Parts: sequence; structure tokens; C-alpha cells
Amino acid sequence: MSAFIIVDANVHDPEAFKAYGAKVGATLKAHGGKPVASSTDTESLEGTWNPSRVVILEFADADAARGWYNSPEYQEIIPLRQAAATDSLVLVPGL
Repeated sequence: MSAFIIVDANVHDPEAFKAYGAKVGATLKAHGGKPVASSTDTESLEGTWNPSRVVILEFADADAARGWYNSPEYQEIIPLRQAAATDSLVLVPGL
């Protein structure tokens, strides 16, 4: 069953974020992950959640998603993301 990582990101240093952006794609590909949505153009339909940017990553299953997140390659670039953005990541199993 597929799984998704949903990212709520507030990029406060776009220039610094470019270093992360240049490297994250290869780490995703190595674990079978792919972005299926990424936008700053979000619309809150209910509730108080109003993210500045949402990214949705798809993986074959939750183990693959965890494998990507915990991989040495991804762990190495997390500090680049954290220095340039305030964000939250959640893992959601598909249906």
C-alpha cells in the first residue's frame, strides 16, 4: 500500500533552501519516492491550518518512506532544510 509524506514548509531563506532542493531529488529517487504535489498556492477550506507551502511525497509503502527519511543520504541534507525553513513532516499510509 502506498504511503505519503506530507510536508508543511515555511521557507524563510529561499537562497539557502536551494542547496537542499538541489540534493533532495536524488535521495527520493534512490528510495522510489516522488513528489506528487508542491505548491505555495494553498487554500484553507475549513479549520485554521494555513500552510505557506505544502509538499506531498509518494512512496511504495511506509517502510520505503521511513527508509528514505532515515537514509544516511537524506539525514546528511536535513540540516540544509532546517537552516532555511521551519517545517513539519508527517507520514500517512495510503488507502
